Amino acid sequence: MFEGSIVALITPFKNGEVDYEALAKLIDFHVENGTDAVLVCGTTGESPSLTFEEHDKVVEFAVKHANGRIKVIAGTGANATHEAVHLTAHAKEVGADGALLVVPYYNKPTQEGIYRHFVTVAKEVDIPILVYNIPSRTGVEISVETLYRVVKECPNVVGSKESVANMDRISEMKKKLGDNFSILSGDDSLTLPMMALGAKGVISVANNVMPKEVKELTSSALAGDFKKAREIHYRLYDLFKALFLETNPIPVKTACWMLGMCEKEFRLPLCEMKPENEKKLREVLKSYGLNLVN
Repeated sequence: MFEGSIVALITPFKNGEVDYEALAKLIDFHVENGTDAVLVCGTTGESPSLTFEEHDKVVEFAVKHANGRIKVIAGTGANATHEAVHLTAHAKEVGADGALLVVPYYNKPTQEGIYRHFVTVAKEVDIPILVYNIPSRTGVEISVETLYRVVKECPNVVGSKESVANMDRISEMKKKLGDNFSILSGDDSLTLPMMALGAKGVISVANNVMPKEVKELTSSALAGDFKKAREIHYRLYDLFKALFLETNPIPVKTACWMLGMCEKEFRLPLCEMKPENEKKLREVLKSYGLNLVN
């Protein structure tokens, strides 16, 4: 089961190319800080602007560099089912521990179309699969009933990343899908309330910056120590919000640059932060006593 603190890892760029030296250091950083798994080529990893070749190479590199020290989940979602199959098959081939597939975006498929999409991929590729539900980006939400249909037919669909503020949905999912299905928060500020309802952890943006603290939050919640988890939540709350001053992953990559982890380089249509927002982000990072080198 995927649980605990999973980092939605940034993809570092340098001079227009993927910076594999920086990527290796980022993976090592999370191994050293006790992160439970790294997710590469997700939205935070700027997957929409990676070529297919880059996408496959980043996943393969991450698996080889991790070398069993930490689980690697590959973002393999697409709005075309055949592309999702291709990306997921490659992730399995190179040894990824699981795949995260976003609900097909822009097309706005029906619930039947969403069901067929996930069943097709899951039956074609026998790898543990997490469904990614983020209707604010995809334009459509997978219903709990549709998710239940998929899970009943495909036992390798083992969990979902939920980027929704609807706690009734999480309650319904928990009741219908049970303890063997791993619900993961997709929003750092919602990790605590979701875990209070039985979610197993978070696929986190904030743990790019403060991995030990996010790990401590999820470990406390999993152990039932919600007093401690709540204290950590409130301690990190300003960071959670600062990392979404602009579209993710712009602020978190900027924060990583400030910490000397990568270059401040994006691919269009993403671009650098407004100066006033970058200043706000810098002040928040300083308030945590982090060592800013840029």
